[in-house]
Amino acid sequence: MLKIQRFVFNLFHENTFIICDEITKIAAVIDPGMYDESEQKAFKAFVNQNSLQLKYCINTHCHIDHILGNAFVKNEFGTELLIPKEDEFLLDLMIAEADKFAITLEPSPNADTYIDQSTKLFLGEIEGTFLSTPGHSPGEFSLYFEKEKVLFSGDVLFKESIGRTDLWGGNYETLLSSIKTKLLVLPDDVKVYPGHESSTTIGHERARNPFLIN
Repeated sequence: MLKIQRFVFNLFHENTFIICDEITKIAAVIDPGMYDESEQKAFKAFVNQNSLQLKYCINTHCHIDHILGNAFVKNEFGTELLIPKEDEFLLDLMIAEADKFAITLEPSPNADTYIDQSTKLFLGEIEGTFLSTPGHSPGEFSLYFEKEKVLFSGDVLFKESIGRTDLWGGNYETLLSSIKTKLLVLPDDVKVYPGHESSTTIGHERARNPFLIN
């Protein structure tokens, strides 16, 4: 069974998820946004209290609010860092971006693995696949667990909204195409966990999202 824990971190109120196989305790963190010491402690305490084997650190995309904790997670747990290749340039911009918000941080480590459409994520017997969903960023991927009917949509799809496209490499038409061809084709009862705000379902977004209703 896939267990999901959500944290809301940093000044951008970003959703950081820990996901794990409840049996083996093999785990991954999706979009680590922990920034200050209290957020880091809360994250570490959850991992330790639940005896998780945190093996993977996944960036759905590389905007600053989703990668603030990359260095902490890598240094603390020795995780494998997976990022989209097309978003790698954003890691190089993170210090300049941090300066704009008066944030001091440790630069992200380099990627261990580049995500592509053939990449699989295994947590014990649980298998996740990566869906290419650019538009909010040039290389963003969503993470889909078919058997569990769970989707982590990063900043592509939100409850009754969609990701912004006015940042580096964003494109509105590309984003809509990603959502319609990769996400809205999934079953209605797939639960969607976005990078900000509350969860939703594919069926709800198909019926109620004003950006997607023709």
